[in-house]
Amino acid sequence: MTGIAVLGSTNMDLVAYVAHAPKRGETVTGREFRTIPGGKGANQAVAAARAGGDVAMIGAVGSDDFGVRLRRTLVSSGVDDDLLRTAEGPSGTAHIVVDDEGGNSIVVIPGANGTVTSLVPGDEALIATADTLLLQLELPLTAVLGGAEAARRHGVRTVLTPAPAQPLPPELLAVTDLLVPNEHEAATLSGIADPPAAAEALLRQVPEVVITLGSAGSLYARRGAEPLTVPAPHVTAVDTTAAGDTFVGALAVALGEGRPVQQALIWASAAAALCVQRPGASTSMPYRTEIDAS
Repeated sequence: MTGIAVLGSTNMDLVAYVAHAPKRGETVTGREFRTIPGGKGANQAVAAARAGGDVAMIGAVGSDDFGVRLRRTLVSSGVDDDLLRTAEGPSGTAHIVVDDEGGNSIVVIPGANGTVTSLVPGDEALIATADTLLLQLELPLTAVLGGAEAARRHGVRTVLTPAPAQPLPPELLAVTDLLVPNEHEAATLSGIADPPAAAEALLRQVPEVVITLGSAGSLYARRGAEPLTVPAPHVTAVDTTAAGDTFVGALAVALGEGRPVQQALIWASAAAALCVQRPGASTSMPYRTEIDAS
């Protein structure tokens, strides 16, 4: 088992499935609508738990019906919710349009996630017991930085998914061990569109980088070592929502178990490939037995 703490968001995903996403000013008719528990933090927590990790979640849900369902989803997936707060008011929501090619566009409304501005009593103690802390950017940056600094104080590996993409303060990068952007986020952070060159630039700020490349796989780079590219399995994508979060959750489990980086990346890619073949976020994430069998 792997000790993973997740400091991150919980959202209810409001998903519309369409032939093509509407352009500005355009109205299209969708074929289906679903409400699916999600949020980058909760997604990574569920993905890691299903992949075999011992996972605890730090964050907040609202006092609405969505909050009840979000908490229930985490618990039923094996995630410890003792430090998941309930904030008065609405839970976070993500409004997602998924087209027939599996692509998506997303608008996130923070809701209760916006109340998580810092660690509260118990949070740092939990982080100290983990071997990995997973972070994303759907909480206020003050909380993300506080979590990363707590992890550094206790020798806990920090894995940061810089999404939604935004400029990152140097003090956060200084306490990040592994940065996992997709190619668009890597370009935003580095100002360089070419992933290998972007990775090289990012290594000036963090010791390790994994850039996820969608169907092209992933690129791993570490200071003082040759970069490593791992291809993704060939599959037909139905919905790419949460593929990156599934990858990160599985990667955290694999690295926590001491697997070599290349093996960990291959295993995480297999998990993400299973995810994109199913609709939704938490509903699409594979279990360990499925990843091992793929």
